[in-house]
Amino acid sequence: MRRHLLSAGDLSREDAVLVLDTAEEMRSLADRPIKKLPALRGRTVVNLFFEDSTRTRISFEAAAKRLSADVINFAAKGSSVSKGESLKDTALTLQAMGADAIVVRHHSSGAPHRLASAQWTHGSVINAGDGTHEHPTQALLDAFTMRRHLGDLEGRRVTIVGDVLHSRVARSNALLLSTLGAEVTLVGPPTLLPVGVASWPVHTSYDLDSSIVKSDAVMMLRVQRERMNESFFPSAREYSRRYGLDTRRMALLPDHTLVLHPGPMNRGMEISADVADSTRSVIVEQVSNGVAVRMAVLYLLLSGSNVPIETPVGES
Repeated sequence: MRRHLLSAGDLSREDAVLVLDTAEEMRSLADRPIKKLPALRGRTVVNLFFEDSTRTRISFEAAAKRLSADVINFAAKGSSVSKGESLKDTALTLQAMGADAIVVRHHSSGAPHRLASAQWTHGSVINAGDGTHEHPTQALLDAFTMRRHLGDLEGRRVTIVGDVLHSRVARSNALLLSTLGAEVTLVGPPTLLPVGVASWPVHTSYDLDSSIVKSDAVMMLRVQRERMNESFFPSAREYSRRYGLDTRRMALLPDHTLVLHPGPMNRGMEISADVADSTRSVIVEQVSNGVAVRMAVLYLLLSGSNVPIETPVGES
């Protein structure tokens, strides 16, 4: 793998499979009495979050700690950033503290790329979500979850539904799943499909019912109303009627089809409560798989391939 993980598009098929295979080994730790490995002992991982987050920040923190790394959590609120400190000065401060990896979430698209390219840090930079641009580790954990249930994703049909325009998850999934050989279809109202989507390695549709009947996996996206400064659809009720996954639509799915959601969910809007909690849903599993995938990413970026991953701390 490269030194940084900034975009799902930077991953070759070999890179992606290496991460997923490594995550499978990390996932086996969940069944062991002792869930820590010594692989990153003495390394420091900084979670640098300029946006609020629960799942992603906690997932990266758990991943780093299970690899025995030291973790520093940095939130922009209440820090010098709120007093006007620049990204550069923050990065230089963290570098002075000996950060080996900086996991960054930022409201501006491209901020992690700037952090990496400007050489303000000697450590690895991992993009944990930048604006409406990308979220590569979310795409990796989604692919990992699908692969555990469906096997090789070559030729599999994945439908991603909803607010594609504001979704960094959709872009990263489109790039990664295409690299892994899946056929991706983006479904949503015309106002929520981005300009330039024709250049993405995907199909597009405005009709949900005709798309899901042939899907191996259906991923519902959160309607990101906090990013909307105008009306993109008539009403929440109309959106749910046209693009929500409810019991009626779930009955149209093939028996093996998975239901995914990157979270947090707007229950009753893009997905009904009974679908979210059904046996088809792997939404909770996505969260637990996220720790394994982020362990794999940190391990591959920071440890080198010569470090064994079989022996947890405290076991011989």
